[in-house]
Amino acid sequence: MSAPQPIWQLFKKDLLLESRQQYTLYGILLYVASTIFVLYLSMGEPEENSWNGLFWIVLLFVCVNAVAKSFLQESRGRMLYFYSIAGARDFVLSKLLFNLFLMVCMSLLSLLLFTLLLGNPLEHLGLFMLITCLGGGSISLVFTFLAAIAARAQQSTALMAVMGFPIIIPQILLLMKISTVAFSSVVQAGLWQMVGLLIGLDIMVVLLAVILFPFLWKD
Repeated sequence: MSAPQPIWQLFKKDLLLESRQQYTLYGILLYVASTIFVLYLSMGEPEENSWNGLFWIVLLFVCVNAVAKSFLQESRGRMLYFYSIAGARDFVLSKLLFNLFLMVCMSLLSLLLFTLLLGNPLEHLGLFMLITCLGGGSISLVFTFLAAIAARAQQSTALMAVMGFPIIIPQILLLMKISTVAFSSVVQAGLWQMVGLLIGLDIMVVLLAVILFPFLWKD
């Protein structure tokens, strides 16, 4: 069996389960819609800096709800079964890939609801959509990696929050800085360096997951 095939099979398994259960999609949709509606009632259509900050904060909590459960829902019996049919690297890469796909979809859905309820102060909607996909994928990689570590420990949810705070806050600030280019016709200096830094962080997270997860798998 070739190396990519187990990854693809595990990815399809997660996609099939998600399409059958659908509780994540409806739960996130309810959370995003209610949160944005409350923001609309309290703030109306905020100015662009507030709009940008609120969007990434909402996206952060969407990721926590959508991605954090990826490893927590796997029972010990399932893990033993996956151990027998695939390697640790295949398993963690399939989780990273599926959660990236899921979070990109949720990010675009959140952007749609934001523009419908809180207005559209964007000068470059297409560019912001690309940044949203990049940012949503980056956040999902971090929380998938943290969920993989936290799932092997007691009080896993609290552990993930403690570990994630010093990692995700600089990433959110970086995403907010990058996304400001979509609100102005002037391209800010150092934009592509910040994008490169974000992509570099994503690559580092993937490499750490591939290197460290096999040790957790054996536990």
